[in-house]
Amino acid sequence: MDSGLCLVSSLNHQEVQFDPSWLQMQPHVPMNFVWPKECLVDANEEFQAPFVDLDGFLRGDVEATNGAVKLIHKACSTHGFFQAINHGVDPLLIGQVYNEMDSFFKLSLERKLSVRKTPGSLWGYSGAHADRFSSKLPWKETFSFPFQDNTLEPVVTNFFTSTLGEDFGQAGVAFQKYCEGMKELGMKLLELLAISLGLVDKLHYKELFEDGCSIMRCNYYPSCQQPSLVLGTGPHCDPTSLTILHQDQVGGLDVFAENKWQTVPPRPDALVVNIGDTFTALSNGRYKSCLHRAVVNNYKERRSLAFFLCPKEDKVVRPPEEIVCRDGTKQCPDFTWSNLLEFTQKYYRSDEATLQNFTKWLLSSKLQTF
Repeated sequence: MDSGLCLVSSLNHQEVQFDPSWLQMQPHVPMNFVWPKECLVDANEEFQAPFVDLDGFLRGDVEATNGAVKLIHKACSTHGFFQAINHGVDPLLIGQVYNEMDSFFKLSLERKLSVRKTPGSLWGYSGAHADRFSSKLPWKETFSFPFQDNTLEPVVTNFFTSTLGEDFGQAGVAFQKYCEGMKELGMKLLELLAISLGLVDKLHYKELFEDGCSIMRCNYYPSCQQPSLVLGTGPHCDPTSLTILHQDQVGGLDVFAENKWQTVPPRPDALVVNIGDTFTALSNGRYKSCLHRAVVNNYKERRSLAFFLCPKEDKVVRPPEEIVCRDGTKQCPDFTWSNLLEFTQKYYRSDEATLQNFTKWLLSSKLQTF
């Protein structure tokens, strides 16, 4: 076993874990973290993702809404990425959750491992996903937790206090508010997406998502002595529906568009929004989920906040009939979000071909009962 990985004993087995403090000091990257050269091509241009000003739409201004819709339609038809400004999420709250996230990732490895993800779970701490993969490991740590707003219980606050203890109660409250803001924004974005697709009912997607369990993920990318050999997150398309990302001012998000890697410069007042595979299916393939990755550097750690808007797990994902009628054919078989989630957690590592391979798996496994 490579000495760059730390063996941590658990109750019933030994598990490979990522020790960022140890790895940051190493002059050579362990082979488990080295990525193929074709994945490491530099991004030398800035990605021109449109900035969509949501202020007018949120105020009910018809002309401003039409302008936002045009930008979103063009972006989602070509690469699936845009940046939302004047989005209504308090910048002070964003700063607060970054501070709380820093407090978590600065904990001892032993403390973080006490809340690590268990097999089959989405929630908790993960170091380089070393529990799931043995090669092409991402140079990062994550902390993931669920968000639902169809309950009287503060789900996020309770998760923090039950897993990390009462000393993280303030962090739980902050992230609860942040997730509430992200979910509210996500539902508004679904309205804009419905309008941009020409749907008669702008609330068409509401029922599918309003009771869903979304995913909140905090990402921490340590600095690296040989950043040209590693990736913070490998090239992939998100399997979820919508991703709403805030990145700190370090930079490191790349998008593959126009047949080349391009950087997405950070802007503190903007949220990066991208289409995931599930919404590609919900739009009958009209809107694209785009290949993207995260890179690291040798001078400063990077952090980001990713909120993944997800439909209710047992509801059927299918495009609106009016779109299918216009297009003349349905691009993807019906499925549930729980089907796709199972596929990416148990059988397939997300990449640019996740949706196509999921479709083959779905048809061959006879899971279609709709």
